[in-house]
Amino acid sequence: MAAPIGRSDAQRLDAADPLADFRSEFALPEDVIYLDGNSLGAAPLAAFDEVGIAMRKEWAEGLITSWRGAGWWTLGETLGNKIAPLIGAQEDEVAVCDTTSVNIYKALHAAISMRPGRSVVLAEERGFPTDTYVAEGVVASYPGMRLELVDIESPDLTSVMDDDVAAVLVNHVDYRTASLRDMSAISAQIHAAGSIAIWDLSHSVGVIDVELERAGADFAVGCTYKYMNGGPGSPAFIYARSSHHGQFETPLQGWWGHAEPFEMERSYRGAEGIRRLLVGTQPILSMRALEASVEMYERADIGEIRRKSQALTALFIDLIDQECAAFDLEVVTPRDPEKRGSQVSLFHEHGYAVVQALDARHVHGGYREPGVMRFGFAPLYTSYSDVWESVVRLKTVMKSGEWRDERFSTKGAIS
Repeated sequence: MAAPIGRSDAQRLDAADPLADFRSEFALPEDVIYLDGNSLGAAPLAAFDEVGIAMRKEWAEGLITSWRGAGWWTLGETLGNKIAPLIGAQEDEVAVCDTTSVNIYKALHAAISMRPGRSVVLAEERGFPTDTYVAEGVVASYPGMRLELVDIESPDLTSVMDDDVAAVLVNHVDYRTASLRDMSAISAQIHAAGSIAIWDLSHSVGVIDVELERAGADFAVGCTYKYMNGGPGSPAFIYARSSHHGQFETPLQGWWGHAEPFEMERSYRGAEGIRRLLVGTQPILSMRALEASVEMYERADIGEIRRKSQALTALFIDLIDQECAAFDLEVVTPRDPEKRGSQVSLFHEHGYAVVQALDARHVHGGYREPGVMRFGFAPLYTSYSDVWESVVRLKTVMKSGEWRDERFSTKGAIS
């Protein structure tokens, strides 16, 4: 039997952590253990300066000249090129713009335009709701087209793939269980049917060394306010493989994506490259906050981040087994580190109340119906000692039964 894991073991891991210094670059409240970075990342201290400069100097002093002089006009492409190495993309294949939902809408329409005559879009039956909602709206705009929901992890996925499927929308990491999908294998199955593979990277960008090009992805989207720490509502990104550029139609023909926007032409003429997928004026202040975090990732090694992510989640699972075996907590996240993202999910019949009670003890996790408690581990600011202390407090919540207090069961509009 392995020796019990102690607090000193977590402290030793922290002392040897090559990413430990990044923690000091975040604004984190004292005595708060933040394990909800898979919903909203912590604030980089540099973001305050970046937004301040953008407001007080570029906007207040530069005024309209900052579109050119401060690089506002091309900021979406600049940030896209900086994110590209994190997701295995090439230059001019990624743009930061709009929201994840809007980018899913654009990617689905683009894919359908590349497969004329096909009438089916596949999405996950247990995928993130916005993916399904957007897909429903997209197929509704094409007479005769239908949406089919499938179990993307089924070994028999090929049985639903035929020459009538135009596109398949897949979450790289399942938002409930943190199950990490095999992008290469699934993309190969999609391509074998002549279909287009669209990947949602919202729960993997910034913590997993994604390899879009090598894995055969056609399009990808992702948000930047989770592990990328861009701030609430920070703009998303979209990827289009360069070999597809000029081959697809875009459903939102805004002036930002025009070939010559300042020529004021009467009709739309799409720009070359990734800029064709841009639509309208972008949220520059939010993009400047994101820029601070993206520059942090230029200094951090994504491989090192992934290794720490696997170690943090492994430690959490081992401690749950060690300290909380007497309670009705089920680990629903894959135990194989190669098959999970940077999140560990636990099931409990009264999971919502447990998460609220834990929050009162200053451990911030997340909850998703039904009964799933989610704990996200952001390697740039989560320590091994955080993991140890979070499980100690969870054990206290379970052992004391304090989660049964009525105030912890009252649900609001946001959970």
